[in-house]
Amino acid sequence: MAPIPRSTDVFVIGGGPAGLAAAIAARLKGFDVTVADAAQPPIDKACGEGLMPDALTALEWLGVTIGPDRSAPFRGIRFLDDNVSVEASFPVRRGAGIRRIRLHQLLLDRASEMGVRMLWGRRVTGISDGGASIAGHRIRCGWVIGADGQNSRVRCWAGLASAYSESSRFGFRRHYRLSPWSDRVEIHWGPRSQIYVTPVGAEEVSIALLTRDSRLRLDDALPCYPALARKLAGAVALTAERGAVTVSRRLRRVFRGSTVLVGDASGSVDAITGDGLCLSFRQAIALADALAVGDLRSYESAHRSLGWRPAFMGRLMLSLDRSSRLRRRAIKALSSKPEIFANLLAMHVGECSFADFLSGAMLPLGWHMLTT
Repeated sequence: MAPIPRSTDVFVIGGGPAGLAAAIAARLKGFDVTVADAAQPPIDKACGEGLMPDALTALEWLGVTIGPDRSAPFRGIRFLDDNVSVEASFPVRRGAGIRRIRLHQLLLDRASEMGVRMLWGRRVTGISDGGASIAGHRIRCGWVIGADGQNSRVRCWAGLASAYSESSRFGFRRHYRLSPWSDRVEIHWGPRSQIYVTPVGAEEVSIALLTRDSRLRLDDALPCYPALARKLAGAVALTAERGAVTVSRRLRRVFRGSTVLVGDASGSVDAITGDGLCLSFRQAIALADALAVGDLRSYESAHRSLGWRPAFMGRLMLSLDRSSRLRRRAIKALSSKPEIFANLLAMHVGECSFADFLSGAMLPLGWHMLTT
């Protein structure tokens, strides 16, 4: 086990993708960085495993490249509901489907390459002004970054748990040995749930269920998606079903003193957006800029700016989840006007302004739904 240092410039609590991204970004600014996590890598988590184009751009800024040998490219999104579907391609570059543990290993390799000190299997027991406690030792540090996920202890220790809003759903994921039948991520809409189909390899797909029902599982939900069930019939399951809670949470503050939050610890959007990891990577880059000038207020401002678009898109998509009648009407309208769906997708990945989104997507969609 790596020795515990007496001091470090930046101490990151949590070694998942958000924590490693924050550590890499801080190292790129010249800080001495230590990461601590009670788990052992690689760390897995149930998620849809699709990285949108803007997530790949952020990863490349961090020096992490997703190669074709470890992933599967996808060029857009397809919505399906009963016998109606609509699809669109990303306007600039493709996304990539990659197993969560492969992504974590790539971030871990990059952090090691950058000289980040990593303390695996070490539980942090508290923080104080100018330091943190781990395994009976106190580490002096200039900054503490809480990247310890949705149930963040750092958030509570720092008195940052107050939230404007909060809601939760449940996600379950399994991998199958199966050649991807589409070069798009498919979102199948059904009663009480959605199922995401993401290519993650040449002969592998990730199937992720999102639902408000904590008791619903993939095998229970699949009969409601007969077309998808037929494609999966006879396919070998490569992994056991893994579950997680997906939370929509907006915090009042993301820093206090020298303690600051990033990733899901700092607030999160529902997994329906597919933006959780992208948001974490972009927050990590913004946080490193703020640390470099010693002003966490600039990070808090950037954090709000980065979060509004995924939060807006999350609310929009969850409104379709709540009303099957509204959803079917919307998808039917989009299928007859696919250019509107293309504008929605461009907004989703940050390739069009909000004004263009309103004029090119929301207003035409609303009018089309009213008049058909």
